[in-house]
Amino acid sequence: MRVVLVEPEIPANTGNVARTCAVTGAELHLVRPLGFSIDDRQLKRAGLDYWHLLRVYVHDSFEQLRMDYPGGRFFFLSTKGKKFYSETRFSEDDFIVFGRETAGLAQTILKGNEEYMLRIPMLDSTRSLNLSNSVALVVYEAMRQLDFKGMS
Repeated sequence: MRVVLVEPEIPANTGNVARTCAVTGAELHLVRPLGFSIDDRQLKRAGLDYWHLLRVYVHDSFEQLRMDYPGGRFFFLSTKGKKFYSETRFSEDDFIVFGRETAGLAQTILKGNEEYMLRIPMLDSTRSLNLSNSVALVVYEAMRQLDFKGMS
């Protein structure tokens, strides 16, 4: 499983996502620009002592990430998605893409990917979940579908 954060802004959220990736064996792909330094103290603290278990890749742009993995299957989490994340059959090589905390994924990324746009159900009167909570929900659903392969 591969988690992609496009232009993340808050170091503590990214640190929490890193921890989720470390305990599930998921790769973490970060797409620049980042709203913090990779050496940020809050980022490291949120990830606790799991950084040595984590595979982190940093990409200069989303386009570069797509070019690096031309055969990859990408799913895009967005409030604009028509299908719930739980209605998708994930595979272990999938990329699950999340956007910035303040704006989500850019329209330039979403355009042409409507059939791969997923959403997390929530009340109409609310805007969104915290990024790290969203990642945890979707990653654990994907891991459940894969029978928690390699986990105990």
